[in-house]
Amino acid sequence: MIDNPYSTAVLAWYERNARDLPWRADRASPWSVLVSEVMLQQTPVVRVLPAWEAWMRRWPSPADLAAEPSGEAVRMWNRLGYPRRALNLHACAREITGRHGGEVPSDHAELLALPGIGAYTAAAVASFAYGQRHAVLDTNVRRVLARAVTGVQYPPKAATRGETALAEELLPENAPTAVRWSVAVMELGALVCTARSPACADCPVADRCAWRAAGYPAYDGPPRRGQRYAGTDRQVRGRLLAVLRASPDPVDKPALDAVWDEPVQRERALDALIADGLVDPLDDGRYALPG
Repeated sequence: MIDNPYSTAVLAWYERNARDLPWRADRASPWSVLVSEVMLQQTPVVRVLPAWEAWMRRWPSPADLAAEPSGEAVRMWNRLGYPRRALNLHACAREITGRHGGEVPSDHAELLALPGIGAYTAAAVASFAYGQRHAVLDTNVRRVLARAVTGVQYPPKAATRGETALAEELLPENAPTAVRWSVAVMELGALVCTARSPACADCPVADRCAWRAAGYPAYDGPPRRGQRYAGTDRQVRGRLLAVLRASPDPVDKPALDAVWDEPVQRERALDALIADGLVDPLDDGRYALPG
């Protein structure tokens, strides 16, 4: 482990500036932490918070969700985007209920083996729900470390072994401090060291930021294109799912056809939803959320 010259300042900043989020509370259950981490993937806190609260009211434990059809998870997901995450959470709930006695496992390897759970989510749940020492490397953390330590504006598109090694080297040895460090760096990236408009004047480690010291060199990697939504298959998929969510019963094909004028794109989007398990085509020609 290398000396971490950033931890004292970052941890002190976090104590003053941390958002009061329910999944960070001492009383938060491991299940609530898992749900929050899945919802927060590619989705900002302001959109996740009401969805998380509604989800936890309805399904406060994995067994509660496991007892319902997967389509109800998709319905409850509403417009959070990337709805396969709802199917993954439902599959996790059934796995946790059937194989782990209804308790979210604390073992990192067992977390990683849950449906749809990747390296980041497994490390985050092990850390934030169970107080274990793991390097938690999300987009915000990667950006902070890229700038403060490596001296570049943006990290690579996909996490590299070098980034993981750096995150592990900077992780404090004491487990509770490591957990606090992980969430503090994440918060710093979300509130201060943002992607487009970093507030360097408010940064607690501006005086030791390698990117700032180098004169803020511009990113020179592959083009970083924002994700377009309007007119894409994602938009069509969202509209098709919205019709199915709004109906308690299966819907006829004309109700789906009405959401998008371009038939080739509409059918392609519907076929993709069926292939992803988000829509069930019924024998009578109607369509429904998965049963």
